[in-house]
Amino acid sequence: MTTIRKTALALALATAAGGALSQGALTREQVKAELAEAIRTGEIVANGETGQKLNDMYPGRYPAKPVPPGKTRAQVRAELAEAQRTGDIVGNGHSGLKLNEMYPARYPAKPAVAGKTRAEVKAELAEAVRNGEIIVNAETGLTARELSPGAYPMQARGRKGPSQATTAQGEAPAAH
Repeated sequence: MTTIRKTALALALATAAGGALSQGALTREQVKAELAEAIRTGEIVANGETGQKLNDMYPGRYPAKPVPPGKTRAQVRAELAEAQRTGDIVGNGHSGLKLNEMYPARYPAKPAVAGKTRAEVKAELAEAVRNGEIIVNAETGLTARELSPGAYPMQARGRKGPSQATTAQGEAPAAH
């Protein structure tokens, strides 16, 4: 056997063995059948550096991969009619704007997505400020809590606070 074939066989067996472990116990015959199918279709890694399979390197030597079924003519026409109705078609090739963006009064309004209320957003902001989760240094992205850990309360989310962290010398800070 040539070196390429030995390598391909070893890789195919390793792949089949990995698949066997994830799928449960396969019989020897099943593994042999999978290997034979992989060799027949070129689904064996040929180049270990790039990870290319034989059927990608030499597509003329192997059967063509099945192409998933496309849309029918009726489906495409229905999508086009819906896009024309809602204005989701590019209206100006120069700007890239859709017709519903250029002429919003001519098309039905898009349904608004339910978001948070103003009170919910304000409460969330107040909690973030209280816990020091607001970014205060745009260059480094540090939060207020990271800059001044002693100024903010401990949280139960698994973050280390000043009493759980160690100092730069590797010592635990003294209890207050």
